[in-house]
Amino acid sequence: MTANEEIRPYRIKIPDEDLADLRDRLDRVRWAPEPAGGDTGYGVPVARVRELAEHWRHHYDWRAWENRLNAHPQFTTTIDGTGVHFLHVRSPEPDALPLILSHGWPGSVAEYLAVIGPLSDPRRHGLDPSIAFDLVVPSLPGFGFSGPTADTGWGPRRIAGAWAILMRRLGYDRYGAAGNDWGSGISLELGRAAPDHVLGAHVTQTWDPPPDDDPKWVAELGPKDQAAWQAFQDYVNNEAAYGVVQSQQPQTLAHALADSPVGLLGWNAQAMHQHGLDADAILTHVTIHWLTGTGGSAIRIYADHAREEPATGRSTVPLGVAQFPGDLPSIRVFSEHRHTIVSWNEYDRGGHYAAQDAPDLLVHDLREFFTAVRPR
Repeated sequence: MTANEEIRPYRIKIPDEDLADLRDRLDRVRWAPEPAGGDTGYGVPVARVRELAEHWRHHYDWRAWENRLNAHPQFTTTIDGTGVHFLHVRSPEPDALPLILSHGWPGSVAEYLAVIGPLSDPRRHGLDPSIAFDLVVPSLPGFGFSGPTADTGWGPRRIAGAWAILMRRLGYDRYGAAGNDWGSGISLELGRAAPDHVLGAHVTQTWDPPPDDDPKWVAELGPKDQAAWQAFQDYVNNEAAYGVVQSQQPQTLAHALADSPVGLLGWNAQAMHQHGLDADAILTHVTIHWLTGTGGSAIRIYADHAREEPATGRSTVPLGVAQFPGDLPSIRVFSEHRHTIVSWNEYDRGGHYAAQDAPDLLVHDLREFFTAVRPR
C-alpha cells in the first residue's frame, strides 16, 4: 500500500476558536428585508431562518454531536487525488455483510447515526442477528470531513468509482450499496461500475424519467402514478431553483456560502426545513459544512453530475427501493426499464430523510432486501 493509499485513523476535534468565530458571526447577522407577503412563495421565510439561527447561537451543542460521531471509528484516505473521510463500524457478528451507505446534499454522515447500531449490532437492538452489516459511511468528496475537492468532475459516477476503490482497499470483495438523495444515484452507479462486487443496491429514490423521454409513457400512467408525475413536475417548476444554480454556476454562490453561516443556513435549509427534521438535525448538517469549509464545494456535485455522460442500458444488479410519503415519489414503471427491481416497498410515514425520521422502517427494509439478495 502506497502512502496515498494509506488508511489513517481520524477523530473530529473542532478548535474552540472556530466555534467562537461562528458565535461571533451569528451575533452580527445582517438580515435581508422581507416585504409584506414575501414569506410565502419566495423561498425560506426570514422568520424560519431567524428561528434556526437563534437556536444555533443559543441552544445548539456542537460538542454533543461531535461526541456522537466520535463514538464510531473514523478514518481518512486519499482516492483519485482527493481526501475521503469515512466511518467504519464493524459488526460483532462473524458473517456480517459489508454495506456502504451514501448520503446526499445538503446532508452529511450524521444522517445515518440512528441506523448504525441496529444495522451493525442487531442482537443488541433486539433484532435477528442472522443479517448484520459491517458499515462504511463516507463523507462524499467535497463534503464535510472529506474536505473540499481540489478538482472538478466529482459527479455520482466518479464517486461510485472511488467507493469501489475504497471497499477494495478495506478488503471487501462482495458488498451491498445503499443511499439517499445523491447517495441513491451513487449507489446505482456503483452497481454499474462494479457489478461483480455489488450484491445489491438499495435506494430511497430512483426518479427515473419516462423511457426514451417518450410522452406516451406519461399518458398511459394510472391515477396514482399520474399524481406522482405531477408532483414531480410541480417540484421542478416551483421548488428546484437551487438545483439550477448549483448545476450551472456553483462557484458564484460558493463565495457567499463560505463567508456567511446564516447565508449557508438559509440556502441549505431550503432543502431540509420542510422534511420532518428537527432544528438540531438541520443544524448538524449545516454546522459540519460550515466548520469544514465545504459549503461551496458540496454544491458542485450538481454541476459535475450535469457534465457527466448519462448512464445507458439496464443495470443487472438487484435493486431495492423504499418509498416514504414525505418524499417525492418515484415511478416504478419508468424505473423497471433501467434497473433490475427485486423489492419495491411503500411506507406510511417518513420523508426524504428516512434514516433520521423513520429509522426503524429504513432498517427493516434494508435488512429484508439484503437478506433476499445475499447468497445462501
